[in-house]
Amino acid sequence: MTTAQPPSGAHPEPRTPSPQDFVDMQATPEFQELKKRLRGFVFPMAAFFLIWYAVYVLLGAYAHDFMATTVFGNINVGLLLGLAQFVTTFAITGIYVKFANRELDPRAAKIREELEGPLT
Repeated sequence: MTTAQPPSGAHPEPRTPSPQDFVDMQATPEFQELKKRLRGFVFPMAAFFLIWYAVYVLLGAYAHDFMATTVFGNINVGLLLGLAQFVTTFAITGIYVKFANRELDPRAAKIREELEGPLT
């Protein structure tokens, strides 16, 4: 009885890492660097956005006259700051995607390749 060999040039099946492989990988400098870079981006960006959102809510609750200041036509400061919340959300998302593509994904792919073998 013969075992089927993959055609020449075909990629081997990825191996399935054991739970211990994952634990061991978490202790490596590569994984620690990946985690450090992720946290270095996410925590400051989350803090920025939460502070920005809290300022908006507090202005809405306590600075009625300021938020009601007409900028032009029926558009007031409160409406512009509310719309800026959406703009900020989309901007942060775009910035994160660029950051992840440049900094996180290559490192994560390298770690995955170490665990599972070459990607097909």
